[in-house]
Amino acid sequence: MALSLPISSLESDIKTKNSGCPESEIGSQGLRKQILKKGNSWQTPFPGDEVEVHFSGRVEGGACLDSNVDKGTPFRFKLGQSEVIKGLDEGVATMKRGERAIFIIPPNLAYGELGFPPLIPPNSTLIFYVEMLSWTSIRDVTGDGGILKKITKEGEGWATPREADEVLVKYEARLENAALVSKSDEGVEFNVSDGYLCPAISKAVKTMRRGEKAELAVKFSYGIRQNENGATDTDDVPPDSNLTIKLELVSWKSVVDVTGDKKVLKRITKVGEGFDRPNEGSMVKVIYYGKLKDGTIFERKGSNEEPFEFTTLEEQINEGLDRAIMTMKKGEQALVTVTKGYLHSNDISGMANEDLFYEVKLIDFIKEKPFWKMDTKEKIEACERKKNDGNVLFKAGKFWRASRKYEKAATYVEFDHSFIDDEKSIAKALWFSSNLNSAACKLKLGDYLEASTLCTKVLKHDPCNVKALYRRSQAYLKISELDKAEDDIKRALTSDPNNRDVKLVYKELKDKQREYARYQTEIFSTMLSRMG
Repeated sequence: MALSLPISSLESDIKTKNSGCPESEIGSQGLRKQILKKGNSWQTPFPGDEVEVHFSGRVEGGACLDSNVDKGTPFRFKLGQSEVIKGLDEGVATMKRGERAIFIIPPNLAYGELGFPPLIPPNSTLIFYVEMLSWTSIRDVTGDGGILKKITKEGEGWATPREADEVLVKYEARLENAALVSKSDEGVEFNVSDGYLCPAISKAVKTMRRGEKAELAVKFSYGIRQNENGATDTDDVPPDSNLTIKLELVSWKSVVDVTGDKKVLKRITKVGEGFDRPNEGSMVKVIYYGKLKDGTIFERKGSNEEPFEFTTLEEQINEGLDRAIMTMKKGEQALVTVTKGYLHSNDISGMANEDLFYEVKLIDFIKEKPFWKMDTKEKIEACERKKNDGNVLFKAGKFWRASRKYEKAATYVEFDHSFIDDEKSIAKALWFSSNLNSAACKLKLGDYLEASTLCTKVLKHDPCNVKALYRRSQAYLKISELDKAEDDIKRALTSDPNNRDVKLVYKELKDKQREYARYQTEIFSTMLSRMG
């Protein structure tokens, strides 16, 4: 607890120490500060925080002003809310817990030219002796004053929930007149992005740490909304009501959007060890079972005594589950949801029209040997193996997975400084074909920009590569870059005048150019008719 001194003792303390205390200027408007006693932490309050201080003040060379020291009750005010003079507001914002300081406040940061007669003459400099006791953090969650959060109990750790996470909270919501709106002592679980009760809860919970308790002052714009009939969804709550909400973040489950389109979601139920995760081609050991929405278990693999082993992205398990496991750490447990929108008719689970729910534990994994640990012979063999895997997948119409194989293949031989001359020519040919095959996958997937980028990489090393020019021209055609497509086609035909595929794409280009010319003619004719 901070020391409370009578004014006379405080001033005596100040006079004793004043000579040895360096003075510093705060900001550029003349506010000066002398630290009499250093604080006991590194933190300082933020604008909006509610601070508790002891203080006494006087006019420089003149009368004593107000003081709360003898009263024994801390003086409370909110920083940055114009509840005290500007100089005191700015000065206290620089203080740490337990700190004592003198602030010399110039007129422009106090009462200015008018003063505050008869106590404070015009253009008076004020001197305040301040002791920082504590402060309560108050955050403007939305930046517009719509949700103010006051922390009543600090949480654990540093992490806060994200938009996709599922949180468990306890809350109590009341109107300004203290009438109870809704509460949950047992706790309620919901997805942050879906929200619960009112927008304020989901917005505030994203700023909270596990175990944190807070009080929310909620303006009606973030409170309980009206429904289609013009009434609120909660009985007996007037529309446009301000709320006070006591909120506790009990816990949450991290949710990972594995595919980026919410078709494969992973909810972490037990955090794993370390930072490493399986990559493509890793040998993993897992225990899992899959069930349908009605609870029917359709698949069960592995046990504690004998975990199930498989190689990632080799079509040995459901692809959605496969990709989710590649985001897990050793020892992690998770619930994985694979929606029917992600599954395909040839999915190995045989449940293409069902949402699938998996409970999975990653026991262990051994990652595929990284290319920088391979000798040159191993790199070439690994590249050929991945490229051949990609070819099989491409023929089966599995273009995304084929592209991943080709991309992996290219990484093995991308840097050829360690290869001998004979190996360099083999590595170069493999690198070219891997990138061009990947470009063919991107064309099938509709990723035309990436297809053109892969072809350009090859053309930087081989400007007359017909296959690269052909595939890049296809990508340019799809994004209506007709001039670039024509340039690539002409360059390809110069190198290989009888190439049937290039001739076909040239015909497609001419058709598009004629179509574009007709379109331009129609626009021009319309303009002329309007002008006439």
